Amino acid sequence: MLIIEPLDKSLEHYEGLHLWHGNFSSCSQRVRITLAEKNLNWESHLISITKERTRYTRISKKSLSWASADIYYNGILLTESCDIIEYIDKKYPDPKLRPGDHRKLSFMGDWLVRADKSQPDLKLLSHESLFRPRQQMSVKELDAFSMSHRNNDLVLCIKEWQTNKVFAKEKIEAAVTRTDTNFTKLNVTLKNNEWLLGDQFSIADIAWISNIHRMHLMDWPLNRYPYLCRWFDQVKLRQSYKSGLADWEPEDQANFFKLCCQTSQGNWHACI
Repeated sequence: MLIIEPLDKSLEHYEGLHLWHGNFSSCSQRVRITLAEKNLNWESHLISITKERTRYTRISKKSLSWASADIYYNGILLTESCDIIEYIDKKYPDPKLRPGDHRKLSFMGDWLVRADKSQPDLKLLSHESLFRPRQQMSVKELDAFSMSHRNNDLVLCIKEWQTNKVFAKEKIEAAVTRTDTNFTKLNVTLKNNEWLLGDQFSIADIAWISNIHRMHLMDWPLNRYPYLCRWFDQVKLRQSYKSGLADWEPEDQANFFKLCCQTSQGNWHACI
């Protein structure tokens, strides 16, 4: 678990839970769903990264831009969403979102690691299919972004996204293949399980909700994975899905993204 020193020393006077988050950020969605499952009170610091990049990086230079989620709790600053949801579950054990069985705990850890490793692919496909028709950054803005972020992979991705009409075909195909592999594994696991770890909803499930939701917006053929579809239908019935994810997305977001997918030049669906 990565605990870092906040750059903004004024945070030392904050009390309780404070979350810096984006309304559409997949990482933020994970954290908000966990907070909702725990029925916790928290202070919202909603960030528009494109407009408030400089102010946000005063909190943490490890910020992940469009996939951001930083949480501050009584002197502790955490920046990675999977670390954050694990921390919240340990700090606030009621209701419990982890199994007591050591074997299942190991499986939970594996699913969290897999979800974390899937973020670069989710980011690439999102930028290719959903975010492409957005205002370009100037050379000065792109240089400032590069200087203010320590995540080199993110910087390289944004530079490529800003300077090319589409990502390289081989990159898209590789991301699609890895995503399909993950979804197939989820589907096989859910064939005989209500949730990823059995009959108990856990942070393993939470780690994957935003990914499945995002790919659904991109018109990914989820019908290829019937047990995953059944799981997702169950997820959408939970109050935490509504209050932690759906309620934070602008009403016209789905229609906008549908149009983006239709006009996207990268037809990655054909790669599956």
